[in-house]
Amino acid sequence: MENGKLKVALIGAGQIARVSHIPNYKEMEEVTVAGICDTRLESAKALAEQFGIPSYYNNHEQMLQEVKPDIVSVCVPNKFHCALTVDALRAGCHVLCEKPPALSVSEAETMNRTAQEQGKLLSYGFHLRHGWGVRCLKEKIRQGEFGRIYGVNAAWLRRRGIPGWGCFTNKEIQGGGPLIDIGAHVLDLALYLLDYPEIDYVCADMFDFIGKQGGTGLMGKWNPDTFSVEDVLFGYVRFKNGAVLRLDTSFALNMRERDVRKLSIFGDKKGADLFPLEIYSGEDGEIWNQQFPFEENEDLHKKELVQFVNACLGKEELLVTGRQGVYVQNVIEKLYKSAETGRPLIGE
Repeated sequence: MENGKLKVALIGAGQIARVSHIPNYKEMEEVTVAGICDTRLESAKALAEQFGIPSYYNNHEQMLQEVKPDIVSVCVPNKFHCALTVDALRAGCHVLCEKPPALSVSEAETMNRTAQEQGKLLSYGFHLRHGWGVRCLKEKIRQGEFGRIYGVNAAWLRRRGIPGWGCFTNKEIQGGGPLIDIGAHVLDLALYLLDYPEIDYVCADMFDFIGKQGGTGLMGKWNPDTFSVEDVLFGYVRFKNGAVLRLDTSFALNMRERDVRKLSIFGDKKGADLFPLEIYSGEDGEIWNQQFPFEENEDLHKKELVQFVNACLGKEELLVTGRQGVYVQNVIEKLYKSAETGRPLIGE
């Protein structure tokens, strides 16, 4: 710490660092943003000058050694999550890594194990967990209001939302398409609400028909010749406690809506939808719905960062943990393996 404040450094000077991490950290009295690193030195310099960050680098090891941060935000493509997170943890930093955890479950396990060995906090950018509706729903589930939950439907679908920039369509760098990008968010929510039960069976199918056609969509133009990820995946997970999870996620799908993000849970006492939160039940011949206010201006990225800083200061328990990241990555990996092989996967 410096002058009673936690020192923050960032690895990666892309959009998520510019629009979320840096401005939100700058608003917190408990931290000071002390350094930023990017392999493109000019990008790190530009953000350092824009936000008044005192030092910038194109070598993260040099930054970790010279700045000696307490917290590191890892805001780089998925391929580099593991190595950079491990380096930061070993340098004595708490780490908030953008989602997904990594490219494989073995990498996620390495990251979690390193955090435990170093006695540091490791969290991931699953910002949807921090919503008011999610917290409310989780508490009601804990109190038993829904009874036995036996089904969850999770979806994040885009009609023509293949990103036309960055490396989102590059499997080698990203590890996949919508599942590992937007689908990971609703998958994380579903598993959080289900409380991470043991896995019994996983199966999935994925397709790249629209992506391979090329074209221009709602998020720019993409090149079909370099499109190496799925444009849609349909998955199914059965757990040993009898509950089931259906997951649908797409960058491109011929459907009516431009963008659909929804999560539904089904219990033997009550059911619910998220985005916004609405609860359903009925008894003695009557049915009823309970609607909750939707906080349109709720800044989930800010809540995520504030919660992480508070956890680093010991003020509250970390919401998104490294161990949970391993579980989510395991499900992602199994869904991809099932879709690639055309066969279901059994057990953990």
